Amino acid sequence: MSFLDKFLSNQDNAEIKKLNKIVDKIEALEEGIASLTDEELAAKTQEFKKRLSKGETIDDLLEEAFAVAREATKRVLGMRQYRVQLIGGIVLHQGKIAEMKTGEGKTLVAVAPCYLNALTGEGVHVITVNDYLAERDAYTVRPVFDFLGMTVGTIITGQDPNLRRKQYACDISYGTNSEFGFDYLRDNMVTEKAGKVQAKLNYCIIDEVDSILIDEARTPLIISGEGDPVTDLYIRADEFVKTITEEDYDLDKKEHTVSFTESGFKKAEDYFKIRKITNINNMAIYHHINQALTAHKLMSIDDDYVVKDGEVFIVDEFTGRIMDGRRFSDGLHQALEAKERVEIKADNKTMATVTYQNFFRMYAKMSGMTGTAKTEEGEFEQTYRMNVVQIPTNKPVIRKDLDDKVYATEKQKFAAAVEEISKVHATGQPMLVGTATVEKSEYLSDLLKKKGLKHQVLNAKNNKTEAEIIEKAGEIGAITIATNMAGRGTDIKLGNGDSEMEEKVKALGGLYVLGTERHESRRIDNQLRGRAGRQGDPGVSRFFVSIEDEIIKLYGGAAIEKVGKKLKPDKYGAISSKKLSRAIENAQKGIEGKNFEQRKDVLKYDNVIDKQRKVIYAERDKVLDGVDLTETIMHMVNLTIDEYVEKYINCKPRNYFKFYKGLYNSFMPDGTIIIPDAKDLSNEEIAKNVKDIARRVYDLKSMLIGESIFAEEQKKILLKVVDNYWVDHIDLMDQMRQSVGLVSVAQKDPVKEYTIEAYNMFETLNKKIRLETLKFVFSFEGLGEEE
Repeated sequence: MSFLDKFLSNQDNAEIKKLNKIVDKIEALEEGIASLTDEELAAKTQEFKKRLSKGETIDDLLEEAFAVAREATKRVLGMRQYRVQLIGGIVLHQGKIAEMKTGEGKTLVAVAPCYLNALTGEGVHVITVNDYLAERDAYTVRPVFDFLGMTVGTIITGQDPNLRRKQYACDISYGTNSEFGFDYLRDNMVTEKAGKVQAKLNYCIIDEVDSILIDEARTPLIISGEGDPVTDLYIRADEFVKTITEEDYDLDKKEHTVSFTESGFKKAEDYFKIRKITNINNMAIYHHINQALTAHKLMSIDDDYVVKDGEVFIVDEFTGRIMDGRRFSDGLHQALEAKERVEIKADNKTMATVTYQNFFRMYAKMSGMTGTAKTEEGEFEQTYRMNVVQIPTNKPVIRKDLDDKVYATEKQKFAAAVEEISKVHATGQPMLVGTATVEKSEYLSDLLKKKGLKHQVLNAKNNKTEAEIIEKAGEIGAITIATNMAGRGTDIKLGNGDSEMEEKVKALGGLYVLGTERHESRRIDNQLRGRAGRQGDPGVSRFFVSIEDEIIKLYGGAAIEKVGKKLKPDKYGAISSKKLSRAIENAQKGIEGKNFEQRKDVLKYDNVIDKQRKVIYAERDKVLDGVDLTETIMHMVNLTIDEYVEKYINCKPRNYFKFYKGLYNSFMPDGTIIIPDAKDLSNEEIAKNVKDIARRVYDLKSMLIGESIFAEEQKKILLKVVDNYWVDHIDLMDQMRQSVGLVSVAQKDPVKEYTIEAYNMFETLNKKIRLETLKFVFSFEGLGEEE
């Protein structure tokens, strides 16, 4: 253990000592709380709310509220939270991350902090990784909250907005990270306040917090609308890419990039019969062939995407699940559709976007729990200001984590893995076999079929039954192949709940977890290991890896080969040693650092647009709240007049013709500006006179049309104009984000350049919104018969 690890471990121990003192106080209340009748116990909720209204804080109520929540859970579910579960709950209430091993009952850990924080009436959101877990967890705890007089809602895919609004209005709402994020974006696209569904972002508990705030943080949430229609250029670009050879492009698997060489561009010019592909008029062809090249040379079927029912679906690289409804942006999805010869759907346009980092940082308080977070503690502190506290297990972990077995080739590795599976299966010991991709899970499945070994496969192609499959993975003789963390959040109980079978499985050594490849993140390897050895159960874990594995080949090949040469392989060709495992772990640390930099990069860019997004959304909210827009419109008028005064009057000689023409062209009705002897007036006096005339025109229009009709029309105009220009702005920012990387070639900081350009673009956006709004407002003449 390094000095730093020891230091962090001591910090955790000191933290746990403090938390144990609070738990002692909760335990001291247990007898008194247990003596209450059901009615008296349930009445505590109203008592707590009353005390809050009189000035007490939720921190003042912590011990009593936790004791009440524990007693209610015991009476309703027949389960009493362990001390370590109460410690986890306090950590969650404090806005930190509770690192708790698999099988420690995280669903119950959330009950007490949910109850305590929901007493304020401002809502608590519990966020999970998929709809199944959201519904399951809500279903599990709902009876407890019903008993205590609180409501529980679930936010899941495809709900009717009215139903969804009711779910958000509950005291505690369970749902997935993407649904909460997309609701935030959709709520800021509505044209009536009543159309919003989401309640205040008050307090959230994020289950599998590392998966949501780390693994998914490289991909922003994007709402897209249909853009330009599909042309035959996708097919032609696809056909062209099939004609090129290796000399026509540069492929860098390590950096995950591919680009055309000069010979590739020359072939493109010949193929499309154009003189110069880098001419601005040929930008569409240039873009399409680049995306076709990416689709063919960087994207692999059954790894990055799957084709199902004639459609291309993205596969989540971290969970191996299909990401239904998500599409690659900027024409890449269409390039894949052309490659796979399925229907090509129209281009998408970015209409709203936010990163998970910036969305979750809008909560007044957030917390999280997971089995593995300590390896990313620095990132949690830096990005989210959240500390990680390692919670002790209820029972000691006795799982045996064996050293990796390393083979020279992938073929040898899989042959050895099949041999090991066969040998262990013969004893009846259940096995969970982890694979990195859908493709590898199917390859291994074929090898097991040839051996006549009956097994279940859990990957992106059958995720509807994943919970059911994973629950049975602890039965005698079970072999379950799972991509990465498919089935995460579902316990593997030895013997599947049958106590007699459980004892038999324990006697066989518990669950054997066999990893067939190291993941680029140590956390995901630890999650896989953590499926075995829950609640003091026995278990075994081991990884089988090869020098040909992607992670080793790209990031640690030389170092690992060097160590490997000094060690003697066993009769199956395997090398096993602590030194080798350490070399592999160092390769993983390198990738984790690189991925952290990528996430920081995404956040830096989103921070720029986040400021703009908050300004636009705050302005939209004012409009939706029915704020009188008179002063907003007049502010726009004054800014515009000041601009024209500065441009045409504050110069020698003054250009009155262009000054008046500019105002007539932008918003003022013809013939309204008559200023006698303007040449005798100062710039300030001219500006004041014109502003006064504009105000009189505005007031007269309001009086003639009717104040309420005019006010409603202004609201519609402003929302429409803001939304139209904001969508274009977002899309342009997205495109600029992708192109700004080129400035790094010129030794400039791309983020700095992006920030400067984004500021200029936002200024332009505001000007366009202002001028178009004024044009529509001042030309509005009331509702005609057609309207």
